[in-house]
Amino acid sequence: MVTLKARDVLKGLAKKGFSRSEGDHTHLVLYVNGRKTSIRTKVSHGSGEIDDHLIHLMSTQLWLDKEKFINLIHCPLTFDGYLRELEKQGKSFT
Repeated sequence: MVTLKARDVLKGLAKKGFSRSEGDHTHLVLYVNGRKTSIRTKVSHGSGEIDDHLIHLMSTQLWLDKEKFINLIHCPLTFDGYLRELEKQGKSFT
């Protein structure tokens, strides 16, 4: 079973173009070329660690499989690489 630290997820997504806003949870929305997209996820304020189940849910929200989501967080998957992954699934932001 895989877990990720919530702070690592927040940092990793911020480096990949996600903008953060606070509310009942920490909401993250992907921006491409300064434009808001429909790609979004959230992290609970009380989360110290994100468990395998939530990793699966978050990866689905970001249109990735679990392995690619983890690579997005830990940086092997770059912003441009992520956009290419989204384009393979019919998402376009140009």
